[in-house]
Amino acid sequence: MRKYLYLILLLSLSIIGCEKDDFCVDPVTPNLVIRFYDANDQAELKSVSNLYVWPEGRDSVVVNAVTDSIAIPLDVTSGQTVYNLSNGTIQDQITIDYTTQEVFVSRSCGFKAIFNNVTFTPVITNWITTISPTTVTSIENESAAHVQIFH
Repeated sequence: MRKYLYLILLLSLSIIGCEKDDFCVDPVTPNLVIRFYDANDQAELKSVSNLYVWPEGRDSVVVNAVTDSIAIPLDVTSGQTVYNLSNGTIQDQITIDYTTQEVFVSRSCGFKAIFNNVTFTPVITNWITTISPTTVTSIENESAAHVQIFH
């Protein structure tokens, strides 16, 4: 009888000692969300045909689509990211400056970056007419567009 009591106690302790598996299901570091609007009717979304987006100095294309919004990553290791945007025929460039703040999310997700004091500067203006706003206080999530590009 004593042997069964020890076995039950051992099983109880092993079940109590187990921890719940932690999985990080939410995106951690937010992407920059850009929406494209018609320059003539600024309340109207306007898709960009043959949109190509790639970071300066790299050959890899982040976006290759016909779309009215994109979510692109910012470089967490530097305070600046430069993106080239092409509408299939002509190219513009946007420089994004920011400061990075690391915030602990959870044990399973680790840390995430929050981008503060974000400024957008169009370097070449071939097909992009304006960017609004030109500064954003912080980028903490992807729930809404951070910047609007009018073309």
